Amino acid sequence: MTIDYCRELGVPLEIFTNTNETAYYFQENVGALANKKIRKQEIKADIRGHVSELLAKAVNQSALDMPLSSDDVERLLGYLRREGDLNASFSYTGSGRRGYKELPGAGLTPETLDSIHSLSDILKSEMANNISSEYSFDQQVLMFQPVGGMDAIPKALESQLPGKITFGAEVREIRQTGDGVRVVYKGKGNGGMKEITGDYCICTIPLPVLKNIPVDFSSEMQNAIKSIGYATTGKIGLQFKSRFWEDERIYGGMTTTNMDISQIWYPSSGYGTKKGLLVGYYNFGGNAVSVGDLSLTNREAHALSQGAKIHDKYRSEFETSFSLAWHKIKYNEGGWASYSASDRQNYYPILNKPQGRIYLAGEHLSYMTGWMSGAFESARIAVSQIHEDVVKGSESAVSKVG
Repeated sequence: MTIDYCRELGVPLEIFTNTNETAYYFQENVGALANKKIRKQEIKADIRGHVSELLAKAVNQSALDMPLSSDDVERLLGYLRREGDLNASFSYTGSGRRGYKELPGAGLTPETLDSIHSLSDILKSEMANNISSEYSFDQQVLMFQPVGGMDAIPKALESQLPGKITFGAEVREIRQTGDGVRVVYKGKGNGGMKEITGDYCICTIPLPVLKNIPVDFSSEMQNAIKSIGYATTGKIGLQFKSRFWEDERIYGGMTTTNMDISQIWYPSSGYGTKKGLLVGYYNFGGNAVSVGDLSLTNREAHALSQGAKIHDKYRSEFETSFSLAWHKIKYNEGGWASYSASDRQNYYPILNKPQGRIYLAGEHLSYMTGWMSGAFESARIAVSQIHEDVVKGSESAVSKVG
């Protein structure tokens, strides 16, 4: 649906590189691989090789508790040989999948990397634990992003609604009336209290904010609103004089680390240009709280200090930054709704039911929390429900007249 809107509104899209094998894993203080930046392709190739070897040996020794026909054994062994890049003896000894010290090309003979990382070292490093995040339904290897930034989509929507949007309106009350709704809000800047009425209200205010606004909701709805937790999360954008990471053959994707910056995102546009801006941290939970509690200046210093452990030119090429902690932003108070299984069962159905003529919508009213896609899907459901309500009301009126 998001892509449909982009097509309809003329918002150009470009590839977002979500996974890049030449980016790094960097883990501090965990085993023999600690404090080393290691290409993701090395770790992925080695863990797949080791695990495939272990399983192949178990198959050859008939050590599996699942019965397999002789044909299935041969098929499984063939798969494991290809999956792990095993040799004829079903042993993993490394391969070009890990990368090269001397890249393949003309003239010089390609030189593969040094000896493989042991299974024990990889397990202790916990690097392989991060691979599974790439398997999520909403985390594909290649994705799309609007050219120029995510706000290109709401700006395009705004352009279709000239004079219809009131900016800087701080909602103070949402009230039910006999035949509609009434919203009280404070105007932008020094603007006083104002009021607007309508037949219906679709409220997309995040739940941590909404729970502190007087609204004519049932006690059941009010309890559901205040019961949903939101993710604590933060980001920092760092602008550099040069795209030094491209000198390390990193074009898009992200470096993953156990430091409290969690990850570094490299830009998926502007390849080969002079300057560049990357995401210096995108963290969650306790890491987002501790880093978010720092001043803007100290957040910047912290991100540079941690990133410099991975990239030598971090400090010398740095120009400026911008950071935020969503859980500390007045009109957000969190990154996105974070439902538990019991929340989905006990509260989500309540939140999806209209209260009189007030409907809730937003990413928090979807199973795609944190995504514009979830917000679009939710908004369409709310509008469709209102449409059906209006049609039923009209049919009822006609029936009574008849």
